[in-house]
Amino acid sequence: MVKKLIDGVNIEYEIIGSGTPILALMPGARRGYLEMKSLAEKIAKNNIRILLHDRRNTGKSSMLIDDAHTEEVTWARELRKLFKSLNENHIFISGSSSGARTSLMYALEFPKDLIGLIIMRVTGGKFAANNLPKNYYEVFINAAKSGGMKSVCDTARFAEYIKTNPDIENELLQFDVNEFIKIQENLLVKFRAGADYPVMGVTQDELGSITIPSLVIPGNDNTHNSVSGITAYEMLGNSELYQLPIDDVDVDLIPWSDWAEYEDQIAESMSEFIQRVMATQ
Repeated sequence: MVKKLIDGVNIEYEIIGSGTPILALMPGARRGYLEMKSLAEKIAKNNIRILLHDRRNTGKSSMLIDDAHTEEVTWARELRKLFKSLNENHIFISGSSSGARTSLMYALEFPKDLIGLIIMRVTGGKFAANNLPKNYYEVFINAAKSGGMKSVCDTARFAEYIKTNPDIENELLQFDVNEFIKIQENLLVKFRAGADYPVMGVTQDELGSITIPSLVIPGNDNTHNSVSGITAYEMLGNSELYQLPIDDVDVDLIPWSDWAEYEDQIAESMSEFIQRVMATQ
């Protein structure tokens, strides 16, 4: 594991495997990259290098909280700069949930960088907009208003971040509470602005404009229901669909760990897709 300074943020990353091309693989929510390491190791066996990294404000990467853009846009732009710093050119990008949204933002902003796109557990619109903030922005705002930055440190999201990166606690405690609340409120507005789209944060026209080869692996909970994944597949300009042998379940969120039994199938489908696309280059 090494770090690169990107836009004033130390980004922790690791490259697994050898060969060409390279695949960025991102987890969901604001979790660190270790969640994806098992899947990465399986894909890497097929002569595909995997870039794992902790996005800004996650894992062992450093913290820089602002509201200039949605988190996914910021993460996409910083990932591009990480790739450029590594002189990578044969790039596939992939992710689950927020990692999928980051991948879509990357494909929209930097389509010429990419050979292919893989998105898993695509986030739907209104349900996610009404429920995900209760796990993130609304929780942070309420914690800051009720107990200041110490209460923010105690939220599940930041407690996990602090456990991985202990210096974050002191940084948070020094953060101006009113500025923190303002930033989170602005991020909440930006997040909910994408609620009316069939895929969270991305319009139908934007999806159709992504014409690089794409693979969609739908999820099966209320946040990432299969309909959202199939909709993304149908609207993307050049996509394939891979459906796991799973049914939708009426729960808000199924953790990635519950998909462990499907990792071999996911790794095989992703590797086979990448190899086919590379054969046309």
